[in-house]
Amino acid sequence: MLDLLANKWSTLAIGALEGGPQRFGQLKVRLEGVSPKVLSQTLKRLEASGFLTRTVYAEVPARVEYALTPLGVSVEGPLRELRNWVELNAQS
Repeated sequence: MLDLLANKWSTLAIGALEGGPQRFGQLKVRLEGVSPKVLSQTLKRLEASGFLTRTVYAEVPARVEYALTPLGVSVEGPLRELRNWVELNAQS
């Protein structure tokens, strides 16, 4: 679990979802620099570990949304603090 949470893209994806469910394309825009392959792998790992859910809506075209689970919400605060600390200290 620590390996997953220590991953840059995992931390940023959880932060991007703190405002509510988002689609893959929205997450890709918010996480500048992430490739579609890496984002897809990250989201799959977070889902498999119970940090987020993936909901597929029966529409044409199909709509898929990602949202934090209660576990994901519980780790979001500490990860936000870590991101803030890194931003403050990376400039030194």
